[in-house]
Amino acid sequence: MLGRRSFAAGLAGATALAALPTRAQEVSFFRILTGGTVGTYFPIGGLIANAISNPPGSRLCDEGGSCGVPGLIATAVASNGSVANAAAIASGAAQSGFVQSDIAYWAHSGTGIYEGRPKLDGLRAIANLFPESLHLVVRKGSGITSVRDLKGKRVSLDEPGSGTLVDARLVLGAFGISERDLKPSYLPAQHVADSLKDGTIDAFFSVSGWPQSSIVDLAATVGIDLVPIEGPEIDRLLKQYSFLTTDEIPDEAYKGVGGVKTVSVHALWLTSVRQPEPLIYLVTAALWNSNTRKLLDSGHVKGRVIRLASALMGVGIPLHPGAERFYKERGLTK
Repeated sequence: MLGRRSFAAGLAGATALAALPTRAQEVSFFRILTGGTVGTYFPIGGLIANAISNPPGSRLCDEGGSCGVPGLIATAVASNGSVANAAAIASGAAQSGFVQSDIAYWAHSGTGIYEGRPKLDGLRAIANLFPESLHLVVRKGSGITSVRDLKGKRVSLDEPGSGTLVDARLVLGAFGISERDLKPSYLPAQHVADSLKDGTIDAFFSVSGWPQSSIVDLAATVGIDLVPIEGPEIDRLLKQYSFLTTDEIPDEAYKGVGGVKTVSVHALWLTSVRQPEPLIYLVTAALWNSNTRKLLDSGHVKGRVIRLASALMGVGIPLHPGAERFYKERGLTK
């Protein structure tokens, strides 16, 4: 099937298709590990999985059908987040996944939180997708107005295996706060909102593209405030870690909630160097097909900022050879 389906015009995929299996009706499966179902990774993963899929029997792209990779069925899979995703991709348990740019860099280089651990140097990038803002969420009227106010409070730092936990620790450390200074918990994203609602925690961190669905719900029900993550402590942190950038969550990103200054990382789509070059070339081409633009623009708001022009922003690890070939053809790399 892979050799019989035509691909979208202008993708120059003939050579890649020739290198893929050609048995009629052959199907390939491609998992995209995302994050919790209430976060931003999961809905964006669903949009991208839909865009790159082209199951046998689909209408041709130029006839109004799928413009994905012929014979490919991609699925977005909920997961524990960036750290877990990087490990699964490196081990071959998944074909691809979303990983924060800081986690990707540390994993590939064996530095930071991976110091003294085996490098995951087989990780390769397909694309940068969108910026992810660090949210510090509290109930409205809590009296928590700064990171320093978290001392002695019940704070969820997100679950083990998440990029949020890593970044929350960086921010707390910048202010001289350790987990011993808190009453910490490590709740997954799908449970943390309920814990804030019922008053069992006072605050939580979340790294996600705004608006994040569970925070939207909290703003509309119990009422929340966002705590700014800024100041000289954060300025020093930004100088120390180049993968962090200044960011802002604007007014009314969440109903009735004022905007704040914060920091962000980039959401990267990663795969393994072991994935075939022809396949990743076609996956990359499908991501940036003009028909994919329509899908991204009609889904989660962060889909609208996924642009070819920023595809290489914040990518601190090597590109997969298939993705690199696509970007070279488009003039984005030399």
